[in-house]
Amino acid sequence: MLVPKKNRRAVFSYLFKEGVLVCKKDVFLAKHQQLEVPNVQVMKLMQSLKSRGYVNEKFSWQWFYYSLTNEGIEYLRDYLHVPADVLPDTLAKPQKPQRPPSFGAVQSDRPRRSGYGDRDAYRGKKTGAGDDFNPEFGRGRGGFRGGRGGFRGRGRGRGM
Repeated sequence: MLVPKKNRRAVFSYLFKEGVLVCKKDVFLAKHQQLEVPNVQVMKLMQSLKSRGYVNEKFSWQWFYYSLTNEGIEYLRDYLHVPADVLPDTLAKPQKPQRPPSFGAVQSDRPRRSGYGDRDAYRGKKTGAGDDFNPEFGRGRGGFRGGRGGFRGRGRGRGM
């Protein structure tokens, strides 16, 4: 498919900047969701990059998910004339260092609530039925068929 150079450059620059691209499988969609390019042109450009091994493709629920490979980064860097120190957002290191995980050791300025964390105080309270509570189930209740319930051993019914 012939794609204008302006549209090809827009798709490739977006793909290089983000490192990933999402495309709905709809050839009749007028414009792509993130780009001002017809969706069919985005699909065909990504199909071409996939056949050359420059992107990895995942397809789920009528959506294409593309991610750049290392060869694709080199190809787009040459095509777009981007310096070697510029990386896609998926490979760029975060500027702010992340804190190591605390694994549950929460250090907070709030005082601890006494009513929720003290298990011994909870276990000390005696609530519920008393020690002499003895419920009776089953026989001796009366009711339908002497309290046995159901159609006990009757099968599909009695013959006439």
